[in-house]
Amino acid sequence: MTAYEPEGATGRPGSRDPRGAPGADAGYDAVVLAGGAARRLGGEDKPGVRVGGRTLLDRVLAACADAARTVVVAGPRPTARPVEWAREDPPGGGPLAALDAGLRHTTAPYVLLLSADLPFLEEKTVRRLLDTLRTTGPAEPPPLPEAPDPNRAGPGTPAQGPDTRDEAADARAERPGTRPDRPATPADRPGTRFDGVLLVDPEGRDQPLVAVYRADALRRELGVLAAAHGSLTGLPLRRLVAALDLTRIADPVASFDCDTWDDIAAARARIREHGHVLDEWISAVKDELGIDLDVDTGVLLDLARDAAHGVARPAAPLTTFLVGYAAALAGGGPEAVAEASRKAAALALRWADEDAPEATPPAAAPPASPTATEPDAG
Repeated sequence: MTAYEPEGATGRPGSRDPRGAPGADAGYDAVVLAGGAARRLGGEDKPGVRVGGRTLLDRVLAACADAARTVVVAGPRPTARPVEWAREDPPGGGPLAALDAGLRHTTAPYVLLLSADLPFLEEKTVRRLLDTLRTTGPAEPPPLPEAPDPNRAGPGTPAQGPDTRDEAADARAERPGTRPDRPATPADRPGTRFDGVLLVDPEGRDQPLVAVYRADALRRELGVLAAAHGSLTGLPLRRLVAALDLTRIADPVASFDCDTWDDIAAARARIREHGHVLDEWISAVKDELGIDLDVDTGVLLDLARDAAHGVARPAAPLTTFLVGYAAALAGGGPEAVAEASRKAAALALRWADEDAPEATPPAAAPPASPTATEPDAG
């Protein structure tokens, strides 16, 4: 596996710094919460559990590959993409403490907040979240923070002690149930400057760990909560979500998360279904080989079919290998792959055409032998 061995904050020596990654002008940073004890998995290292040959963490990292900076809040481990590492102090302090630790490494105006157990999250969903937030009205000054409730614990009050919690699962356990009214959308409140956009699951429950937020709103409300409670350790995520003005979009597939072994089994079964297995396999191979390349798989499949049927079955894998090699020599990229595929496909069709019955005209009849009755040519 092409893994970036973590060492310090940015991976192994010589690995690409995430701050210089492609998409550094994307305008958002990603914070992935990957700590906790995963109690419902019997203490298994949940971010390291594999679905479709890739760890859950690597699958999530692939969805935010164009982030200007990606921060994973957890103990360092090998990953398929370069990341920065952060840790709440003390470890196991809960999702708000973990978010605060990750947020300190970010500078972009938007922050994508994710849990590390989302097997079906894709870039298109991340883009949809970002596009929705960026189009929600003009900038407005942030509201003044609420006056502290005298009945609530204030600064200096001991916060709940740390534990080895599963931060993602605990955050989901705090989510409100199905909302009695339809969640607000930008169309419902034109001109509103929302603080964030989050997904809802098929039951209509909020998924605050699959969301994009305005960084200034997160910092503002985390500061208010820290001042009111003396610490963010042990505070539930719902305290933050309740203080933000949010809009919601539905995506039942991307919002699927893995808290139990049954969830893991369901995810593994889904990617092997006929309609998903090829895309999943190609994504896994690209991650394994460290390839960031989007190509038209239909073109390659047509080429393989033509080579197999028109030449010989072993010609299919060998031809596609040669196409990849030729594309690399030409500088790589989708255009190079498409051009090499076009040439090879045309060759395969010409090859097959030569074997068609109509490709060879009937042999001409031999000239008749001269007879005595025919005039002498001489």
